[in-house]
Amino acid sequence: MTLVIVLMLAAAYLLIATGHLTGVNKSAIAMFLGTAGWVVYVCYGTDFVMKLHAAEYMEFLAGMTPSSDTVKTFIYENVFLKYVGRAAAIVMFLLATMSIIEILNNNGCFDFITEWIRTRNSKRLLWTITFATFILSANLDNLTTTTMMLVIMNNILQSGRQRMLVGSAIVLAANCGGCFTVIGDPTGLILWGDGAVTASNFSAYMFIPAFVAWVVPTMLINRQLPDRLDTQWRPSPYRGDETRLNRWQRFVMLVVGIGGLWFIPTFHNITKLSPFLGALCVLSVLWVVNEAFNRRVMDADQMAQRRIPRALQYGALQQMLFVMGIMMGMGVVTETGIFADVAHLFDQYVHNIWIIGAGAGVLSSLIDTFTVAVSNIMFYPVAETGDMAANGTYWKMIAFTTAVGGCLLSVGSTSGLALMRMEHVRLGWYLKNLTPKVLLGWLMGLLILWIETNYI
Repeated sequence: MTLVIVLMLAAAYLLIATGHLTGVNKSAIAMFLGTAGWVVYVCYGTDFVMKLHAAEYMEFLAGMTPSSDTVKTFIYENVFLKYVGRAAAIVMFLLATMSIIEILNNNGCFDFITEWIRTRNSKRLLWTITFATFILSANLDNLTTTTMMLVIMNNILQSGRQRMLVGSAIVLAANCGGCFTVIGDPTGLILWGDGAVTASNFSAYMFIPAFVAWVVPTMLINRQLPDRLDTQWRPSPYRGDETRLNRWQRFVMLVVGIGGLWFIPTFHNITKLSPFLGALCVLSVLWVVNEAFNRRVMDADQMAQRRIPRALQYGALQQMLFVMGIMMGMGVVTETGIFADVAHLFDQYVHNIWIIGAGAGVLSSLIDTFTVAVSNIMFYPVAETGDMAANGTYWKMIAFTTAVGGCLLSVGSTSGLALMRMEHVRLGWYLKNLTPKVLLGWLMGLLILWIETNYI
């Protein structure tokens, strides 16, 4: 049955990697892996439990006669729920942050970005929109940030080629920005929740490599753009009411939303509670502020008329289901013991975590950033010393190589797939125009990370 589960994982990898060709949604693949894998595991639960949890199972029985029901109960209470809790914590955090950005977007709080980048100069527009993406994605979900910035860009640029170049730079900025904080990317959240990294140490080491990996390709992209861009500035969108918030109210909401997310690492350090509770707290405060500022609209029953960004909602829901499915699928593979066997082979024949990291980065561009990252995280437990210790080199290296490596091809990340759908970017065009630039930035960032972890 271990072989069956491994074959299911391999098939899932293949279907996720070819989703842009087959049209099969990767969220559906991930959910099927997560559910079917555990069904197979439970059906042959005795063998798996006696292999990895024999002592705990004997203690659980407490003199009872072993049976099929007792094994299933043990698996549910002592194995399955552990992975459900880890996955649910990540999904709840994503739900909170995506709700925060939707409230801010619906109230026009991001109109400041549109005003800031209002120019026809290619250099200023490219750098301002990607810098804003880099900073926002460090605090919000990558996909949500990318979708919002691509919509802003689409309303500005008229040339399809210019939109593809700037859109590719936005995707890169989102993935690079998300990887240098523990709350900017689901991979960082998993590492933080597992105790593999601390927020301050992680950001201190990851910022410069992520910054270089964003800046170097963006400089090269800028050389392909004309000095003057084909722009058209549209009026601010109508949101279904005539009592829109004034500038100071929108600014207050922006500070509450984004500033509150910055407080989450402090909240976690003080309380030791899951970060998603901090995110829910920020959401609740922002929700109250939103209702207070919009009370006239709510009293007039006009809130229902507001245009809700359906594309954003649909993408957010898919992202949460995908994360849940992958976390559950990787959990069942871990419980077969196969990941531990693979890690043993790495230790025996590879002997170098940087080779493992480089391989993970390349696989991320072909399969999926999050899927490959979680697989590599599951290989090793957090150790007391060495590269796999808390704040060890391995965890930072995997977070960086998979996040930026996923940009080597447009199919490597959910943000890249969003770009392909919105701007009709073809894989061949991306491979020719973006892959060499991203590869250079990825290698330079990886070199800086190696220097930091070995000499600083």
